[in-house]
Amino acid sequence: MNLHDWIDELCDVLDVDAEIDEGLILDLARVAAHNVARPAAPITAFVLGLAAGRLDDLDAEQVERLAARAQRLAENWDRPAGAPDPEVAGAGLEDDVPDDATIDHTGDEGDL
Repeated sequence: MNLHDWIDELCDVLDVDAEIDEGLILDLARVAAHNVARPAAPITAFVLGLAAGRLDDLDAEQVERLAARAQRLAENWDRPAGAPDPEVAGAGLEDDVPDDATIDHTGDEGDL
């Protein structure tokens, strides 16, 4: 069985009616694993799936745009603290985000 067959069977079992671009997902997972941490790969793919599932009309181009945003985040993950985000600079989105690096979030519940 190859990867494409696995994806087809998995979609059938989970009742997912969507075309899956495994190359796009694998590329994003690779970038997240190399630039963030290995465990970031499956988490990133999962969160991309959640974001794609929230779209009103699942469109391959929209998923590609979401994946590109996630990939840019992963590619810039090692940017020095305080460095401007190239996607945000000049777009009026430079709101300060509180630094909670010293707070232990173990056991926190996330908003899903």
